[in-house]
Amino acid sequence: MSGCRGKSSLPELVGMTGRSASVTIERENPLVDAIVLLDGTPTTRDFRCDRVWVWVNSGGVVIRSPRIG
Repeated sequence: MSGCRGKSSLPELVGMTGRSASVTIERENPLVDAIVLLDGTPTTRDFRCDRVWVWVNSGGVVIRSPRIG
């Protein structure tokens, strides 16, 4: 993830609610927007240093390590 500032991956957030994870991500790195998405939701394939996808299940729980991209 060359050129991106801050943590590139946050495995410690798996199991949290998507909302809590997004707040934590944006507090730890104010340069990014954390976007909570239901698993399987289509997204763009472009890479961006200012975006973190937070994938949740139908119960709103983070199921994958959020990462910059």
